[in-house]
Amino acid sequence: MKQVYNFNAGPAALPLDVMLQIQDELLDLQGTGLSILEISHRSKEYENINGETQQLLKELLNIPSDYEVLFLQGGASTQFAMVPMNFLTGGRKASYLHSGTWSGKAIAEARKIGETAIAESSEADHFKKVPNLNRMKIDPETAYIHLTSNETIAGTQYQNFINTGEVPLFADMSSDILSRPIDVSNFALIYAGAQKNLGPSGVTVVIVKRKILERIPASIPDIMNYRIHANKRSLFHTPPVFAVYIVNLMLKWIRNNGGVKAIEQRNYRKANLIYSTIDKSGGFYNGLAHPESRSMMNVTFSIFNEGIEKHFLQEAEQNGFVGVKGHRDAGHLRVSIYNAVTYEQCQALTDFMLDFQKRFG
Repeated sequence: MKQVYNFNAGPAALPLDVMLQIQDELLDLQGTGLSILEISHRSKEYENINGETQQLLKELLNIPSDYEVLFLQGGASTQFAMVPMNFLTGGRKASYLHSGTWSGKAIAEARKIGETAIAESSEADHFKKVPNLNRMKIDPETAYIHLTSNETIAGTQYQNFINTGEVPLFADMSSDILSRPIDVSNFALIYAGAQKNLGPSGVTVVIVKRKILERIPASIPDIMNYRIHANKRSLFHTPPVFAVYIVNLMLKWIRNNGGVKAIEQRNYRKANLIYSTIDKSGGFYNGLAHPESRSMMNVTFSIFNEGIEKHFLQEAEQNGFVGVKGHRDAGHLRVSIYNAVTYEQCQALTDFMLDFQKRFG
């Protein structure tokens, strides 16, 4: 096989061990004689996978017993609409923290449903840092507060969260869930598209406090109603069976590699290696995110000369470094180093960066 280093922002890298297991079981799942691609979602085998995957996530994130774990379809983009449909009701107002492109999309969808305020924004800083949570004033009548924990395009990430008291805190953690330990009890709802750290595209994990499900109006269409999905254990309609199966394997891979704390330490080493290469380059490479808000998942940077930057992208592709071109809305360079990306792959990239600087600096 051709040597490729996968730094795509999503769908992203999967561990080799997981892909080999998928390959091994693809034609015959656990002795059933059926492929996971054709097995019934009403079968005992899939119900076991569904339940085990929920339990694995609860164990890895220490999810309290009064929370539900759901597997839904439609990605985070569907959640941008589902969240306000379910909870921005009764004439109340929602507060959003605006940290970049993805929080902006969530805000735009919420405004179609009901009154939506910007509690804090880092737009004045061109989204090079996350909003300051300590400046946020919390109105006790607010329906909920929403934030995006990691902005993949800007390469920024909240380093800490705050306790919002009786006002529910919701979070889009699509690009950094399971990359570090979090206190789930600080949040009433967390959602995450799987295609970064959890598995393939096609399934979205939702972690929701059971108590707030009581607030959902009966008028919400069943397919968009969190309470319906919770009551049916994510089996209200045909689930994304194959995607949930891969999430199952990914969670076992995380568990077998020391759990979330060990994964965090690996991620820190990877990010520190690349950021150090940027910071020690004497201005040849320039980090795009404010140092205090730098993401451990998405490293964004530029090269001092536009022509040399284009040449860097050409050489990177020739050398098997995939996905290092920045998002079309931001340009420049981006390296996504989700859980499955290895330290050795990051070392190969930094070796290439140092060699490139030596030749063109």
